[in-house]
Amino acid sequence: MSGIRRLVRDIAHARAGDKGNTSNVCVWAHDPADYALLKEKLTPELIKKAYPNLIRGPVERYEIEHLHGLNFVMRDALEGGVNTSLNLDSHGKSWSYLILALPLDEP
Repeated sequence: MSGIRRLVRDIAHARAGDKGNTSNVCVWAHDPADYALLKEKLTPELIKKAYPNLIRGPVERYEIEHLHGLNFVMRDALEGGVNTSLNLDSHGKSWSYLILALPLDEP
């Protein structure tokens, strides 16, 4: 795939959840063979750097080896949470789309 820029969504899917002002997104490799690439490239640092104005707290990553998934917990990422935010997506459902849009390859 030389010269072709791949995105996370090319090799994975995701589900999002939230609690208060914390959002979590699980990213699952479609093919177990791509899990190592996800682990290498999709880091908490990449996510935090990509969305510095949206994520105000730390980003933690938990590896779910036997299911070929990564669970990201993003703190202070929902503008206060469901009951305090004027954000249209205060539940954090769009976080899965934002993470799936991240590049896996250098530009």
